[in-house]
Amino acid sequence: MKPILQILSMLVPAATIAFAQPTRHGEPPVKAPFLKGEDSLCVNDWWKRPAGEIIDLKVPRDQVVCFGIYTVHNRILKLTAQLYPLFPAETREVRLEIDKEGAWTEVARQKVNDLGWSTTFRIADWDDSKHVKYRLLHGEKASFEGLIRKNPSDKDEIVVAALSCNSNKDRGLRPEYVRNINHQDPDLVFFAGDQSYDHKQHTAAWLKFGLAFRDIFRERPCVTIPDDHDIGQGNLWGEGGKIAKAEAGHDGGYFFHHEYVKMVERQQCAHLPDPYDPAPVEQGIGVYYTRLLLGGIDFAIIEDRKFKTGPLGRHPMKGPRPDHVLDPQYDPKVIDTPGLQLLGARQEKFLADWAKMREGVAIKAVLSQTGFCGGAHLHGSRDNRLHADLDSNGWPQTGRNKALELIQQARAVHIAGDQHIATLIQHGIRDFRDGPWAFVVPAIVNNYYGRWWWPEDEKPGAHPIAGSPLPWTGDYLDGFHNKITMLAYANPENRLQNIAGIKPGDTSNADADWGHGYGLIRFVKKSGEVTFECWPRFADVTKPGARQFPGWPQTVKP
Repeated sequence: MKPILQILSMLVPAATIAFAQPTRHGEPPVKAPFLKGEDSLCVNDWWKRPAGEIIDLKVPRDQVVCFGIYTVHNRILKLTAQLYPLFPAETREVRLEIDKEGAWTEVARQKVNDLGWSTTFRIADWDDSKHVKYRLLHGEKASFEGLIRKNPSDKDEIVVAALSCNSNKDRGLRPEYVRNINHQDPDLVFFAGDQSYDHKQHTAAWLKFGLAFRDIFRERPCVTIPDDHDIGQGNLWGEGGKIAKAEAGHDGGYFFHHEYVKMVERQQCAHLPDPYDPAPVEQGIGVYYTRLLLGGIDFAIIEDRKFKTGPLGRHPMKGPRPDHVLDPQYDPKVIDTPGLQLLGARQEKFLADWAKMREGVAIKAVLSQTGFCGGAHLHGSRDNRLHADLDSNGWPQTGRNKALELIQQARAVHIAGDQHIATLIQHGIRDFRDGPWAFVVPAIVNNYYGRWWWPEDEKPGAHPIAGSPLPWTGDYLDGFHNKITMLAYANPENRLQNIAGIKPGDTSNADADWGHGYGLIRFVKKSGEVTFECWPRFADVTKPGARQFPGWPQTVKP
């Protein structure tokens, strides 16, 4: 007699069979509600899918715990366990153990979500005065070990590594980043977004990201926030969680299924401190904007995209794209129409409240996805000079100025990514240099879509930075007529060529690095100074003579 599933396979699709198979606990796997192929490599009968080019999902069962990622704030540990996809008969339970006086002791058990294969432990009354080893366990043999670091409150210098834009044009791992960052030993790691560029396949790409960087955040706290590519869009104007009808997203909202968006945010953000105001937006999509106080440095983690208004139909400009302004003669005032949102009222209230929080705080910093101006002139190639890019937070200008006023009231610096080009800018709100300093870090991999700071007249701005090796520093108006002072930038060294033609993994010009790399920020509590460092991808900081990008380091006092 043939097995029942073999008989059923002649009658019904394979995906339906997958839902009929019970787990070890007698519970059917969750059926993915996605309609556009979202996460197809990791849902339903995932084991029947081809391996693909992202990552091999069929790992030995003693390796199914891919990584753990955590933060500690206000003596609350938030730790996410990320697993590879599980077979229907495998347990969904993950165990958390900590080392107590040399013996592993179980402190919690949690069930993994079948959509995304992650779960998050929340442990209150965590003793953050000492290092604690932890391990995540699944089944009989699978484990991942790490270290929960003590709060570095006794250190005068707190160091943050900041990265962004992990392009899939290079499918390799990132050993050069792991070597450098572990050698520099930051207290916190910040990934500002676009950890995934595979749009519909976030879980597979997130697992690949974890494989690449887990030996950095295995033993230190880490902040990850998703940007547009992570949730499957080239650009994102979230408009409070509404549904986007256009895949480009310029009508505002989210194009892919809300459960997919929630899954992405659960994987990337559930380990962050509890949200300041957890009320969801439309479609039940959550929020993650919050505060992280670490070693006397107070970080506000905000969401640039979730409340921002989409540009389609919101201004009178006519052009090939509603988010690109190509006419240098246009009047910037015409696109700053009434009612446009950037951070939205909820996050503005959060920043206003956060600015007043001073107990135990030496220096404040805002972490977000992108910069609050147009910090590049050339996009993608020499043939694409954009006068203004509405994907940046330079638009809408009224919302931009409100956000900068709140950051300046907190006497905070701003750290972000997204733009691929590294820039260090002091914003002007009413006048040049009356706003906060902002460091936009370079792309992790930049042979995808390069950007260049390249004024059309190729002249320095007013009051250029004395002693800078860079030709175009000083005071400028961006394409929105926002006032900015350029302190430093890191253009791709192939100048005006289109870097999309560079072969993945090409290290032939290690000094230039095509403009990719990472940022390192040093907060010195006693002096109140912040030093911004910018390191090329293939610089080896373990060797004497390793050099930063020209123009760095820079030290400021907020």
